[in-house]
Amino acid sequence: MILTRFFILEQLQQYFPDLSAQQIQQFSQLADLYSFWNAQINVISRKDMAEFYTHHVLHSLAIARVQTFLPGSEILDVGTGGGFPGIPLAILFPQTQFVLVDSIGKKIKVVQAVSEALGLHNVVAHHNRAENISGKFDFVVSRAVTQMPDFYKWVKGKFKSVDLHPMPNGILYLKGGDLTQELAPFGKRVKIFPIQDFFDAEYFETKSVVWVHGK
Repeated sequence: MILTRFFILEQLQQYFPDLSAQQIQQFSQLADLYSFWNAQINVISRKDMAEFYTHHVLHSLAIARVQTFLPGSEILDVGTGGGFPGIPLAILFPQTQFVLVDSIGKKIKVVQAVSEALGLHNVVAHHNRAENISGKFDFVVSRAVTQMPDFYKWVKGKFKSVDLHPMPNGILYLKGGDLTQELAPFGKRVKIFPIQDFFDAEYFETKSVVWVHGK
């Protein structure tokens, strides 16, 4: 874990060269925090912890290679589990506001504890379903919680009408495998970004960031 941590932290600084000393420290703390909480509340597969930084942190940050979130923008993370992709993105974009939502209360407990330990003032966590969250957001992010047509129904109507970013407001979704059939209903309102275009690890060979227009 220690060797993997320092190797990945070096990679993070290569992929994101503008990281501050505080951000590097926060990313460094993640493994210990999740190891502690995972021993109490199983939010990450035990065997997956050995590849924590690649499978969870770097995977989450692939969204940032598709879209840089602007200061003051608002992001909703649906089905965040233990805080992915929301917490790594909140570290990377400290001036962006993140609302992390999950229907399982014990996972939100972990999100709240990790956020507090890291001093993340831009994260709010809710034990709730996405459909019950009020407000409008620039983007909705998530990590393969369900098929896209069903996910879109959950978050439809939650997007701001004004686009602040080069990419129009919508969904940024981490998903793997052949997405042809799943995304067919969205036609030209979808774009697929292979994560291997951003990061070298073999783990990302079949994984993508999927953008779906929110309007």
